[in-house]
Amino acid sequence: MASYKEIVTKAVVGKAKKNSVSKFSVQPEETPDTILGCWVINHSFEGKNSNGVVGINGAFDVNVWYSYNGDTKTAVTTKRFNYNDKMNIRLKDGARLNDASEIIVRSLNQPTVTDVKINNGIVDLSIEKELGVEVVGNTMIKVSVEEDPDDYELIEDIDDNEVDNEVESIDENYLN
Repeated sequence: MASYKEIVTKAVVGKAKKNSVSKFSVQPEETPDTILGCWVINHSFEGKNSNGVVGINGAFDVNVWYSYNGDTKTAVTTKRFNYNDKMNIRLKDGARLNDASEIIVRSLNQPTVTDVKINNGIVDLSIEKELGVEVVGNTMIKVSVEEDPDDYELIEDIDDNEVDNEVESIDENYLN
């Protein structure tokens, strides 16, 4: 007769993703005439439980390459931006977000500049990013356990000497 055992294990108990577009401003030392390029680097982030909501603290650097002085000179300015995103995550099977929960954050789409404009010497940027979050927590699974030893077939032990003798008796020239 079968009985059941409960096994406690770690499993993904909730998932979510969030796409966001944020506005940022950079003020270069010189007044820019034309934006020649703009890119985001050094993206870092981490997720934490914040009263039952996943809080994501992150940062990235934005480099803006621009021309100035009547488009006769160029320069690059860099600025670091911090962000805080909050994500509500629907957890499965009555799981709860607590300090023991492991929060895994992934960048599904790296931050990218989608729009850039010069406004009175200030560079206004729109940056889009997509983050995915998985919450890993304890969960239980039930397994059926067979306790009757007669339910298992016995497997004979194989003697290594017998195997060696069989291998040695193989005719290597059989196919010739």
